[in-house]
Amino acid sequence: MRLNEQRTQLVKRRSTLLNAESSRVITRPYIPGDRARMKRLIKRVAQLGDDDVHHLLESVFQEFSARHRNFREALGRNFERISENVPKHLTLTDEQRLLLGAYVTSEYSVEAAALFNPSIVPHPDQKGVDKGSLRFVMSFRATGEGHVSSIEFRSGIIDQNHDIYFDPVSQYVATPEMHTDPVYQRLHFQRKLEEMGARDRVMNHLLEGLAETFTINELELQIKNLRSTTFRLVDKQHTIDTALWLARSNYEVIFRPDQPISERVIFPVSENESAGIEDARFVRFVDDDGSVTYYATYTAYNRFEILPQLLQTNDFLTFRMHTLSGNAAQNKGMALFPRKIRGQFVMLSRQDGVSNYIMFSDSLRFWNKADLLQEPVHPLEFVQVGNCGSPVETSEGWLALFHGVGPMRKYSIWAELLDLDDPSKIIGRLDEPIMAPDEHERDGYVPNVVYSCGNMIHEGALIIPYGIADQRCRVATLLIPELLSRLKANQQT
Repeated sequence: MRLNEQRTQLVKRRSTLLNAESSRVITRPYIPGDRARMKRLIKRVAQLGDDDVHHLLESVFQEFSARHRNFREALGRNFERISENVPKHLTLTDEQRLLLGAYVTSEYSVEAAALFNPSIVPHPDQKGVDKGSLRFVMSFRATGEGHVSSIEFRSGIIDQNHDIYFDPVSQYVATPEMHTDPVYQRLHFQRKLEEMGARDRVMNHLLEGLAETFTINELELQIKNLRSTTFRLVDKQHTIDTALWLARSNYEVIFRPDQPISERVIFPVSENESAGIEDARFVRFVDDDGSVTYYATYTAYNRFEILPQLLQTNDFLTFRMHTLSGNAAQNKGMALFPRKIRGQFVMLSRQDGVSNYIMFSDSLRFWNKADLLQEPVHPLEFVQVGNCGSPVETSEGWLALFHGVGPMRKYSIWAELLDLDDPSKIIGRLDEPIMAPDEHERDGYVPNVVYSCGNMIHEGALIIPYGIADQRCRVATLLIPELLSRLKANQQT
């Protein structure tokens, strides 16, 4: 069978194209300079007459308030970021405070450059959905100015015919409230500090005064005590910087219940992800007791290092971010299986940037060992292979999609079947990709790329959202019986 014939029969591309929309903007802090510069800015605003302050503020509201929900609150929050620079003898009016908030606020178009690399899961709320239909949540990597990436969402319905209907997208987009973790587990914290190169004696001194669980205030008190010790300054500072960096990488964000899901954006807030949150792979995880939690692995990037992170939510309103630790939690492209297998958590990963690996662990947040699952074998994947999100369970095995990179950095998507009881065994794979860029998908920010971060099964079909040229998205569907038949016909020996 010729390659193009196989793709045509297996995959049906849906007509809806999801494009980036540059007019969807958030407010974010804009601190133009050091403390001395802030004090000069405050002085200039304080010297304005009340009428000038009023008219300037009115102009800001007329121009920008319709573009943001809760605009006044955003200006107030950003003023608080510089309030410590206000001289004690100076009393500012409410309008002066809001105007100063406007001076230290900027708009950021979260998807001005691209909206791509989607994943999909069933929505936690299926009330009112017609029989045979399913409400879904789709996540995206959105990229704006400076190539900073964040996580965005859409929702919609897939009906029994596999037709897909997206809910209206709000003109607004908003960031959540952020809280550092109220409690840290010392074991996880110590493991990650060791991986990040903290000096043993200094690190042990820092941690020895902390309980098995501790708060960031307790950590900061221990840091204060560490500064007064006789350890070398360079060793102390390295441990302090690393500990604070790690602590601030574990946090919680909370959206308002009245914000539609298309308004919610998880924008980088910690130091370790200052250059972006990349390629979230969402999965609906069912625990042994039947409870459901949504997880996503993603890559935090600060322009120098990457850090694998785990996101957790039950309702897509409150999200908890945790750092993954262990010798095998060191690279991009981790994807969690949707349930435990033989009592262990299981994860796909790419340790060396070239091949696919599989990992087993007793702890969701600690991954110490990775075993090779597959190396590139087909000419269209000689450069590298990597997973396309979490595998989905079928009666015949775990259905896993992965991407391959071939000549001219052309990406394609492949399918394979893993053993249900031992997913380290590949029991079948197609000898050709199920999808590669067609004539309408070649051009974009990164040409010749199709890429998915997660798929799901509905009414006998695999629903595959995928990114096109790292810029826009479509959805494809693929009938499961046909795919399994071909996979079983290509069983591995």
